[in-house]
Amino acid sequence: MELRAATRNDFDAIVRLVPSRNELFRVYPKGMHPFTIEQMQALAESRNELTVAVNRDAVIGFANLYDVQAGRWAFVGNVVVAPDFRGQGVGRLLVSHMIQRAFDAYGAQEVRISVFNDNTPALLLYAGMNFRPYAVEERTDPSGARVGLLHMRLEKSEYSRAGRGGN
Repeated sequence: MELRAATRNDFDAIVRLVPSRNELFRVYPKGMHPFTIEQMQALAESRNELTVAVNRDAVIGFANLYDVQAGRWAFVGNVVVAPDFRGQGVGRLLVSHMIQRAFDAYGAQEVRISVFNDNTPALLLYAGMNFRPYAVEERTDPSGARVGLLHMRLEKSEYSRAGRGGN
């Protein structure tokens, strides 16, 4: 498996990573189901460091940075891994890469990430990488239920390059 910069040629494969309304809500709450290449193009124009995880020429994961405040912070966004590859370290690799890009390319002093309260695997991943909650925002999911969007941050001083932010 490798990580590389996403290109327009990857957009169709990225869109296919989020087939359901609920998955799209978790990955890109502002997106409209079904997720389209046009939405992906608009997302690409407003994000930084679009990155794909590739296994045998197939896109199996995606992430990027947004709301980058050079020298201050950057948010990791749109983290998604193909169902058949979840639980195998792809998400950790993508998030670690985004963290490193935020610190190295933008001089961020902290990296932020947001996750919905019902996304236990992502919550545990981010907590295991030393992200800590700093705020909770109420949202409404596609079914109309109230959910919490946890905002988490990882300060540069807490990040271990050797340990990739994990315990």
